[in-house]
Amino acid sequence: MIGPAIRLSLAIKSPHIPPMAILKIARMGHPVLRRPADPVKDPTAPDIRQLVHDMLETMEDADGAGLAAPQVHVPLRLVIFHVPEKRLAEGEPPDPEAGKVHVLINPVVEPIGDETDLGWEGCLSVPGLRGVVPRWRKVRYRAVGLDGEAIEREAEGFHARVVQHECDHLDGVLYPMRMNDLSLLGFEEEMGRYPVGSSSEEEEEEEEDV
Repeated sequence: MIGPAIRLSLAIKSPHIPPMAILKIARMGHPVLRRPADPVKDPTAPDIRQLVHDMLETMEDADGAGLAAPQVHVPLRLVIFHVPEKRLAEGEPPDPEAGKVHVLINPVVEPIGDETDLGWEGCLSVPGLRGVVPRWRKVRYRAVGLDGEAIEREAEGFHARVVQHECDHLDGVLYPMRMNDLSLLGFEEEMGRYPVGSSSEEEEEEEEDV
């Protein structure tokens, strides 16, 4: 069952929640992860709603922070994610979207400014590995929700990072392809034994895979 931090009020306005299913996650190397995904023609279609419910169940079962439709072998431009409150950086302003699940259909992401941050990332499609990835510090994203209504938000910190990570999947991009220093890519188990160094990096290693 979906936990309390993943609330199904996420713009799913239906009196009946269909049975959920845990979907198989595609791993790096599968063709579905290498191709650009197709636009969703009707965001309000019942099969899209069912897909989102199944992705929610899959994301929680895998202890992830986000999931893109291509990761469950569906080549559509749809992502879900949540921003765990524990992922907010010290001193970062409160995020009103923290703790909620977001569904973005046909999303478009653009940077605000030119500042970037380095941060550790993992991925459910790249199991067992973790690496340091540069991302835009602040972004604006636009999309459509399950109710067909337009969504537009600005995000920074982990919120911005998870949006960029998940939307990369829609263009056939996995996080190792964004890295500029592959010496900071390694197996979680080995990185735990031999941490790279800074306390901030060690904290990042605890985050959910996105």
